[in-house]
Amino acid sequence: MAKRKVLAGLGIGLAASLALSGCSGSADDGTVTLQMVESLTNPARTELLNELIGEFEEANPDIQVELVSPPTDQADQKIQQMLQSGSGVDVLEVRDLTVGPFSTNGWLHDMTEEFDGWKGWDALTQNATDVAKGSGKTYFIPYGFYGISLFYRTDLVEQAGFDGPPESWEDLLDQASAIQDPGANTYGYAFRGGKNGYTNAVLAISAYVADEIDVSNAYKLTNGDTIFSAPEALDALKLYFKLFEQASPPSSVAWGYPEMVEGFSNGSTGFLLQDPEVIAAVQQSTAITADQWNTAPMLVGPTGKAIQPLATAGWGIAEASEHKAEAAKLIQFLSEGDASIRFTQGNSLVPILQGADEAEFYKTGAWESYLTMNADPEVYITAEQPRGAAWWTEWGEKADAELQQVLIGQLTPEELLASWDAYWTEKWASE
Repeated sequence: MAKRKVLAGLGIGLAASLALSGCSGSADDGTVTLQMVESLTNPARTELLNELIGEFEEANPDIQVELVSPPTDQADQKIQQMLQSGSGVDVLEVRDLTVGPFSTNGWLHDMTEEFDGWKGWDALTQNATDVAKGSGKTYFIPYGFYGISLFYRTDLVEQAGFDGPPESWEDLLDQASAIQDPGANTYGYAFRGGKNGYTNAVLAISAYVADEIDVSNAYKLTNGDTIFSAPEALDALKLYFKLFEQASPPSSVAWGYPEMVEGFSNGSTGFLLQDPEVIAAVQQSTAITADQWNTAPMLVGPTGKAIQPLATAGWGIAEASEHKAEAAKLIQFLSEGDASIRFTQGNSLVPILQGADEAEFYKTGAWESYLTMNADPEVYITAEQPRGAAWWTEWGEKADAELQQVLIGQLTPEELLASWDAYWTEKWASE
């Protein structure tokens, strides 16, 4: 276990090189060493994972686990490098954003055989089972679900003269603009202009076309066209870019996940759109107190509806792993009972186990907004984005690059939408 903890704290270059050189293997005494790589890294999460892995090792003394924890913004790229090398990784974090490209390239192992007869199936929610088996192959077992909500500063909203948090995208622009005070180092909105910045732009567009969206493919309208072709999409984007111009820190042009979360938790921004896992991160902040922030439901569009993408991630096995049985045993341990509940609660995730969401943990404070959304599915509509597409990684890179071009004045919103519309239309036509 000591060796595993050292690896978790190593710099990314050394950790990756160790992975590429093939650290996993079997010792002379028969002990199997698994290498496990996480993607959505943060210190508290890594500490919890280490605790759970330690308990697994105690119960399975013939298996040791080395956890590698790359910085979040580099993690998926590093995992891809490890998988391409064909050695050095056994268990890996698989996201709905990466399962398509990784499986298409043959890097993920179909765990159907290892999980045949697994007692844990009966305890999973229907959503978790559908994700694990939905494609006909089991490339990962989800550890929880994500759902976007609006994190907001209760004190700043009140000081700006508002009775409560924004309900719509237009409300957000109004309140964030009113809060904005660069001279006091106070900004309205934690804008995501860097890696995966396009995702929040798509959230805005989706809310504006909510009445016409295909819930089985949230990039498509019910008439078969892309959501980017709708006239309402331009209205959404124009408002979204006003959030950057009028109500965000200039440096947020390059903010990814870590920076936008830090911008809210250090007290410098009034609003943040993020997943529930951020609840735990904000709770650990020493810059803002518990009574200074809360969460609110997703922002609605002009027709009073919002689209909530079904998002998830979990644990899978590399096809090149030489220890698939042991890797499956680790994943099963993390997906059952106390270990699963501690991981989902520790990371503020919607749980995968039936009945786990009835715990008091999910009924108060920042979780109330999620209960509100779950209780009103006709307003907060769940839809599935095409994240399993083989070209999803390519799409994200293209979309981020073009979003940046708009932010720095090299592309217009109209040109961006035309490009996104053409991209998805062409991809679907080629299927």
